[in-house]
Amino acid sequence: MKNNILIVDDVHPVFMEQATAKGYHCDYKPLIKPDEAMQIIGDYAALVIRSKFLVDKQVLDLAKNLRFVCRAGAGMDNIDEAYAAKKGITLINAPEGNMDAVGEHAVGLLLALMNNFNVADAQIRAGSWQREANRGYELKGRTVGIIGYGFMGRSFAKKLSGFEVNVIAYDKYKTGFSDQYAREVSMEEIVKHSDVLSLHIPLTAETTGLVNDEYLFHFKKPIFLINTSRGKTVKVRAVLNAIKQGKILGAGLDVLESERFPALAEKEWFNELQQSQKVILTPHVAGWTFDSYRKISEVMGEKLPLVHSR
Repeated sequence: MKNNILIVDDVHPVFMEQATAKGYHCDYKPLIKPDEAMQIIGDYAALVIRSKFLVDKQVLDLAKNLRFVCRAGAGMDNIDEAYAAKKGITLINAPEGNMDAVGEHAVGLLLALMNNFNVADAQIRAGSWQREANRGYELKGRTVGIIGYGFMGRSFAKKLSGFEVNVIAYDKYKTGFSDQYAREVSMEEIVKHSDVLSLHIPLTAETTGLVNDEYLFHFKKPIFLINTSRGKTVKVRAVLNAIKQGKILGAGLDVLESERFPALAEKEWFNELQQSQKVILTPHVAGWTFDSYRKISEVMGEKLPLVHSR
């Protein structure tokens, strides 16, 4: 029991290989339903999840022998971190595994927005050749503002290093993090100088609804907005309002306040979002590539302690 790992989501086989080599027994049940998992979770020392499983107080109380929760990804917002800490449960995530995927995806969204790739492609397929209407912007010389300078924010900044841009970054929970890729600044400087705003922050009580009408009102220049972090950090209605006002030139959104259908289609702003040519949408896949699928599992396996070490 003390060495059993319950895996309730799809992970790369390399995790099981590494865990087994460290003395664990893995029960791989990626199709198990949450209520079924809760019936057996008391028999396990570790739990491996991705996104579908909520590890709340109820789950943690049922998991009498739990010592670790491994999240196959970066964000920990589907885990009650404070209660897990209170119970002495170690939390393991793997932002190192998908930081390159997120950084590249964010750059891709930005370049597509600045050069009207989605609009131009649709026009040509429809038999319309419009060069002037699709004249784009260059990145060189512009200021990119990053909020959140952890693994993801730094990866994005690093990917931008060949574009000859000025990268500035704000992180409420860090100081002294300036490096060769970005310069640490205040939020006031982000708002004053940014031509591009990219979010790389976890979902917390403080970040929920951060980008709203009031926040966007204070930006001094029209911006391109990129969000590859968590959907609830950005109010979609505020983004659409800012697009109409010319304060946002384009938005690349990998995440939304509501995700998946039919719930997404029921939002009051969905039709407007769907029809906007100033928005590019992707289905929460920035960190989910064929490469990161393996790398995330490798990182989790590396962080898992040896059985005899505790």
